[in-house]
Amino acid sequence: MSIVIVGGHDRMVGRYQKICKSYRCKAKVFTQMSGSLGKQMGSPDLFILFTSTVSHKMIKTAVDEAKRKKIHVVRCHTSSSAALESILREYAV
Repeated sequence: MSIVIVGGHDRMVGRYQKICKSYRCKAKVFTQMSGSLGKQMGSPDLFILFTSTVSHKMIKTAVDEAKRKKIHVVRCHTSSSAALESILREYAV
C-alpha cells in the first residue's frame, strides 16, 4: 500500500516513514509546500492529512488531487506517531 502524508513536523519525517514501513506501506511525506506538490504526490492508495500542521493551500492541493484521482482522504488533527499508527491499523490491513 502506498500512502502520501501531507503535514506533520519536519523532524518527524523519518519516524513517519519508519512507522509506515512497519505496516508494510510505502510513504511519501510532504511537510512543506512546493510549487509542484500536486505532481510529486503520484497516485497513492491513501492520503493522510495532518490538519493542525499544514497550510490551507497544501490541504486544498491534496484534496483536489485526491478527488481528481478518486483516492480516499483521512484527516487527523494531531500529527503524532500514535495518530499515524491508529490510522494505519484501520486502513493498512
